[in-house]
Amino acid sequence: MPEIRPDNKFVIQITTAEAEEGKQDQLLALMTERARFMARQPGFVSISLHRGLDGRRIVNYVQWASREQLIAAHHTPEFRQKWSQVGNVSEEIEPNLYEVAHVEG
Repeated sequence: MPEIRPDNKFVIQITTAEAEEGKQDQLLALMTERARFMARQPGFVSISLHRGLDGRRIVNYVQWASREQLIAAHHTPEFRQKWSQVGNVSEEIEPNLYEVAHVEG
């Protein structure tokens, strides 16, 4: 489960992706398969996928124990092989690292 607190030490990656017209479900399926793979990698904490109601966007919220372990997971041969398939259904994909600045509630 994601743990969103300003004092946690997790590395947070939020990736936004925009599917080609009519391909949101296909992109979500690929990202779900990739999330299941990542969940077995060292340092994994959580992954949450969010489907945009616009029928195109997907947001991937990832928490990892360390930046080094996240980078290592992204560089495994299995991840690299599957990653190329995402480009076949996505017009734009943008991963960025974040830190929790404020939580209310």
